[in-house]
Amino acid sequence: MKLPRLFFGTNLKMYQTASETAAFLGELAQLTADLREEPVVRFVIPSFPSLPAAGAVERNGIRLGAQNMHWENAGQYTGEVSPLMLRDLGCIDLVEIGHSERRQLFGETSQQCNQKVLSALANGFTALLCVGETAAEKYYSISDETLAIQLKVGLADVSPAEIAAGRVWIAYEPVWAIGVNGKPAPPAYVQERHQRLRLLLRELYPGQCCSVPLLYGGSVNSENASAYIGLEDVDGLFVGRAAWNAPAFDALLRQVYAVWKEKGGSGPC
Repeated sequence: MKLPRLFFGTNLKMYQTASETAAFLGELAQLTADLREEPVVRFVIPSFPSLPAAGAVERNGIRLGAQNMHWENAGQYTGEVSPLMLRDLGCIDLVEIGHSERRQLFGETSQQCNQKVLSALANGFTALLCVGETAAEKYYSISDETLAIQLKVGLADVSPAEIAAGRVWIAYEPVWAIGVNGKPAPPAYVQERHQRLRLLLRELYPGQCCSVPLLYGGSVNSENASAYIGLEDVDGLFVGRAAWNAPAFDALLRQVYAVWKEKGGSGPC
């Protein structure tokens, strides 16, 4: 069953300057202002340099996130950003952890992702943990094993209370489906992976799994978004370049929201 809220957002990656991000958020806040009172969670995750400018914009309830975070509050970690630095901005309430580009390009391990999840929760943030298999892992039919390891390790020592509070989100993003050359995953394949993730959450947190939204991301666009959000175990969409300008974000969100309501998404999990 779906959660009683729809989750919809984007990660701007290493695109948009601070001024461009502020303009994007300002326009988006105006376009989607009427959805503020609806059961829709809107979020945007800009680059680190853009966060102060983004935080100064009136966002009409749009949640703001950081793309990464070190697990230590301070230390000799040149180039890293600590949770205290993010808290000091006063506008961040969401931290993205374990994106496939962080894992694949920068060597982040599931153990490090777990440290970041625990640190994010300890510092009052919502943790958005990303999981996903590579093309090779899919080829060898070990997608579910990969996702199980990433999920179980990533959530190690996360308490049932944190889960019940809704402060952990999961985004399934198959590595082979994201980026410029990504190929959209078939909806049936996405449902199978999300169903498996939901079963794992039931095993880890009996009675609490419905507090964790499962988002799908990977070459989401206007042609496939409706099919994805109509799946039983997809609670929201984590969109890339198809949502990198305000009118496109707004149009795609409204398209998805209409399908979500038609499918009875506002009912209890």
